[in-house]
Amino acid sequence: MDYLGKARRVIALETDELHRLHDRLDGPAFARAVELLQAAVERRGKIVVVGVGKSGHIGEKIAATLTSTGSPAVVLSALNARHGDLGVISDGDVVLALSASGETDELVELLPALLRFDVKLIALAGRADSTLAQSAHVWLDTGVAQEACPLNLAPTASTTVALVLGDALAMVLLEARGFNKDDFARFHPGGRLGRGLLLKAHQIMRPRAEMALVASDTPIRAVLAEMTRHRAGAAVVVGGEDGRLAGIFTHGDFARHFQNETAGTDLGSEPVGAHMTPRPVTIRGERLAAEILQLLEHARIDDLVVVDDADRPIGLIDTQDLTRLKLV
Repeated sequence: MDYLGKARRVIALETDELHRLHDRLDGPAFARAVELLQAAVERRGKIVVVGVGKSGHIGEKIAATLTSTGSPAVVLSALNARHGDLGVISDGDVVLALSASGETDELVELLPALLRFDVKLIALAGRADSTLAQSAHVWLDTGVAQEACPLNLAPTASTTVALVLGDALAMVLLEARGFNKDDFARFHPGGRLGRGLLLKAHQIMRPRAEMALVASDTPIRAVLAEMTRHRAGAAVVVGGEDGRLAGIFTHGDFARHFQNETAGTDLGSEPVGAHMTPRPVTIRGERLAAEILQLLEHARIDDLVVVDDADRPIGLIDTQDLTRLKLV
């Protein structure tokens, strides 16, 4: 059996359905859905997500994504709703209902009870003429031409489409509400993600007292001694009376210049200013650790100088410090 070929068929089918979703997405309907969700959240309402079977599992993921990005969402079991769980719904909420066919018995039977509340109903369903779509204030098309299941029975492509459309709603809603990194950090205080978002540069950096800080006319031999004394892989070079950042000199810089040294020259006696990297990458002390990680990766450097508003060095961040703090 060609396992790899069959796996690729599944991926290709689901990818094709996502392209179809992308091409047919109804702009006015999608915008209206986002507006209804935003209005509910801004009124301190919530988003009630309901589905049955595999659609219910997808709904749980969508609800979790909404909640983690600052839009309160709860999952309502369609099976238990008629036995007291409707108590989670309040007037002003938005109900996000998922059903591939739009005719799921438990969901259709629940509609009259749901619509007795002053709520807006957004349907993610595969048929415009379905009971769910016809009952909704907004219908978003999650129909697929074919499931990835070789029997065309098991929900596969249809659940992928519903999940991606739910992600699109959550992410556009996030931007519409102006949800930012600081907000995200408040909802994710634990683990590496939380630490990366909550810690700031001034909390991670090695302070001036622990830096190899030298003037631009310092001989390289003395600079190396200063780096050894501070157990640092880099020396921060300052210039002028105001102590502004002039450059950075690393062990890597020394190795490269040493290899290129010509006969008769004494690299150790030359001023560090002649061999430093001028205008190094810097960051302000109030910037978040997540931004530090991004900057280090983009610039492909191991040492990052932290400066104040006057461009004076106040600290140094070494990638080893990030490892110690379990940020990488």
